[in-house]
Amino acid sequence: MKLKIAVIGGAWLVTRTVLLLELFRVWPLPGSDVAFDVQFIYHGWYEVLRSGSFPQTDVTWQYPPAAALAVLSPGLLPFLGYAPAFFVLSCLTDAAVFAALLVAGRRAGRSGSGAWLWVAGLPLLGPIVYARYDLMVTAVAVAALLVAARLPRTAGALAGFGALLKVWPVLLLIGVARGRRTRAAWGAAAVTALAVALLAVASMPGAFSFLTFQRDRGTEVESLGALVFHMARRFGWGGHVRYTYGSVEFIGPYVALVSRCALALTVLAVGGLLLWRLRARRFSARTPFDAAFAAVLLFTTTSRVISPQYVVWLIGLAAVCLTTRTTRQRLPAVLVLIAAPLTQLEFPVWFSHVSHSDWQGVLPLALRNGLLVAATVIACGRLWRETVAEPRERAPLPRPDDRAPAALVP
Repeated sequence: MKLKIAVIGGAWLVTRTVLLLELFRVWPLPGSDVAFDVQFIYHGWYEVLRSGSFPQTDVTWQYPPAAALAVLSPGLLPFLGYAPAFFVLSCLTDAAVFAALLVAGRRAGRSGSGAWLWVAGLPLLGPIVYARYDLMVTAVAVAALLVAARLPRTAGALAGFGALLKVWPVLLLIGVARGRRTRAAWGAAAVTALAVALLAVASMPGAFSFLTFQRDRGTEVESLGALVFHMARRFGWGGHVRYTYGSVEFIGPYVALVSRCALALTVLAVGGLLLWRLRARRFSARTPFDAAFAAVLLFTTTSRVISPQYVVWLIGLAAVCLTTRTTRQRLPAVLVLIAAPLTQLEFPVWFSHVSHSDWQGVLPLALRNGLLVAATVIACGRLWRETVAEPRERAPLPRPDDRAPAALVP
């Protein structure tokens, strides 16, 4: 056991050293600079937040009010510059998630596969994992799921806080078993989210200005819907790409239509999750993990934006699923793991080719999105069969008398 821990701990240390060396440009990756957002955009928000206001006139501010805590967190390390402090805190957050998965996997009936998936998945995705605050959100989500069985109120509080960090953790409690646990978890989530929201509104102006900016977003070039325009550009479509609302989006004919279709798909996905919740009858210890993973996959693939850092969410939830030996989400977890290096290829390595709709950028993007869609379909199908569909009854074995020839039966 000690040898196994030493091996996985050594793998984490080596891979994270490589990530930090890439971030600090000791071993620079080709393509776009993943640290740009932290060095300039996050740092700009940091200065605005320190002045006593949310960035309410900055359309790149697309996040709920608790995101301010992540942006302000480098202030905890005043002896470092803003960007280095952010990267160091991200690495420490990564270490905390790794430790939690390792401890969870050592319990009776559990598996260490989740910790291994986390160790392998983040370096495959690349240094962007430390250059966005999504890792911090994922840490909250992982903690919420891991304590859900024993401490439903704590899990609910973490999920409610996570929802005010980046919305999607509101889906974490979809698989909590009905009855007392659901009431405790969802009640704590609602109280926590309301308390954080009221505190944000009372403390600084502009806490919910992000809602307007989110409403006006278009189709980001890495999303599923964007593949339509990547193909259309090959046949003379007259649109173009532009950096707006904090991402590179398509601008031109039919973009609004595709964006509305993506929103409609998201609404349908939410409806499907509610239908599943109403129809589900068989809940087990693995159901909260598997359901959260399937729900966030649905939320991700139907979004108008599939930024590279979104895959961090999926790796974290897949890792939680794999801490149980009986999870039904192994194949979707593997598909997400395969999607990680393809994501690093399309951003940052070949992002200029993605922006120009060149095959060199569009092919890994299409493969990545295809893998995420396949993972979503398989995860949701398995969740439905496991919890809703009637189990197939095996035909009864024939009795000894039934197997005997009729002439020999007295």
